[in-house]
Amino acid sequence: MKTIVLATNNAHKVREIEGALAMEGWEFKTLRQMGLVSDPTEDADSFVGNARIKARAAHEVSGGLAALADDSGIMVDALGGRPGVYSARYAGEQCDDDANNAKMLAELEGTPWEQRTGRYVCALVFVDEDGSELVAEGTVEGKIGFDLQGEGGFGYDPMFYPDAYDGKLTFAQVSQEDKAVISHRGVALRKLAEMIAAKQAK
Repeated sequence: MKTIVLATNNAHKVREIEGALAMEGWEFKTLRQMGLVSDPTEDADSFVGNARIKARAAHEVSGGLAALADDSGIMVDALGGRPGVYSARYAGEQCDDDANNAKMLAELEGTPWEQRTGRYVCALVFVDEDGSELVAEGTVEGKIGFDLQGEGGFGYDPMFYPDAYDGKLTFAQVSQEDKAVISHRGVALRKLAEMIAAKQAK
């Protein structure tokens, strides 16, 4: 059995990863499930950079097990690409989803629908037992709404209207299964699955 340490304790992300990378002989364990603590400083200026920091740290603290980390966020054109890599702490270091969403809505106040374009971005870094690395990225384009709609999802999902739904539904108004089909993380995970399969085939 090959154990993959997931450098996240976010249950939503864990479910998406397990579903997309279900491979025979593989098991996924979060840092918490492994009884490990890894909290490296995410000071890179890119999603890939921060994902690499987390993956390498998890690989090291686990004694060299394979590790997978994701770094993701939202980039809003009317805000000059912010919050970007600061998406999780947009409203401050100790903030939560509600505070982040409230800050974004306030900063976009008065911005018309046509100019509320943006995208979710996800970067995945997989570090294998031998230290080799695979990197996959995914994006999903959409617009930022004027209020929060839906009870599902997390983060900025209640205000993000992906283009694929023609501005009618937020990510928080669809099932996790439907979201995974077009989401930034879903796209990145499918790319990573293809890379892993190609590597195994060699």
